[in-house]
Amino acid sequence: MKTEVNSQNREAKGYDKERQALIVRKYMQYLKLEKSLSTNTIEAYKLDLDKLLHYLDIIPTDVLQVSMEQLQTFFAGLHDIGIVARSQARILSGIKSFFHFMVLSDFREDDPSELIEGPKIGLKLPEVLTLEEIDRLINAIDLSKPEGQRNRAMLETLYSCGLRVSELCNLKLSELHFKQGFIKVEGKGSKQRLVPISARAIKEITYWLQDRKLKRIKPGSEDTLFLARWGNGISRIMVFHLIKELAQEVGITKNISPHTFRHSFATHLLEGGANLRAIQCMMGHESIATTEIYTHIDREMLRSEIIEHHPRNIKYRENHRKTKQ
Repeated sequence: MKTEVNSQNREAKGYDKERQALIVRKYMQYLKLEKSLSTNTIEAYKLDLDKLLHYLDIIPTDVLQVSMEQLQTFFAGLHDIGIVARSQARILSGIKSFFHFMVLSDFREDDPSELIEGPKIGLKLPEVLTLEEIDRLINAIDLSKPEGQRNRAMLETLYSCGLRVSELCNLKLSELHFKQGFIKVEGKGSKQRLVPISARAIKEITYWLQDRKLKRIKPGSEDTLFLARWGNGISRIMVFHLIKELAQEVGITKNISPHTFRHSFATHLLEGGANLRAIQCMMGHESIATTEIYTHIDREMLRSEIIEHHPRNIKYRENHRKTKQ
């Protein structure tokens, strides 16, 4: 009976599921062809959009008919089911992108998401490793194992060049320009950039290339720098698990991932006096605002150092310790 009522409601409101599916497919094509987003990013957009489509199916209405008030109810529901503010903001951003596309493509004349404000989210500073911790992780790699030198070269390159893990996995032999001291990297939106590479990373990659010559390589992976044991390119998950295992082995309890190496790279450059604009170029950030987060990390570290080493703070801790005794 409920199914029949929903069906009647859909017909009364002009609910057109086939047309909605067509719009979603065109939106996915738009993200791929016009926005040049990666497959992983497009999948993330689709998953977030699916949450809205599921809600609209229950109401029932479709993307052509949905109102701002209905969208506000949807976002209020995200909070009610425990989705954190940062994830709510990401979902809202994706849905705003979708309705912006609908207006651009003349599917709708209005954008019902335009005036919806996202949740307030505080600045979340990324985890950063010290140079000593990075050395401990890399030195913990067992070079007696077949994949040992490859793993060392990967992590050294990840930190030395501040790469995203997807950029590391997609590095090509033809993109290594060691004589010039650069590698060519393809980042988000298929944008290419030249990144300086350290002498130490060049050395570790050179050692790996000697091992690589002995590997059986699958067709299509001949130009891929880092290979898995079965002869094709390494995966992001593999790099993630490698870092987690090494962290556990050396006793690092920070919640780290491949991206932590990238954050550490930028933070250490800033601490060493590098120009923020130069860091932006090396990391491939489209906006300087993205890079500016590292100035916050630098200030936090400066505050920690002052608290730890300022003579008045040291004296206060000593007096506090004596009082407790």
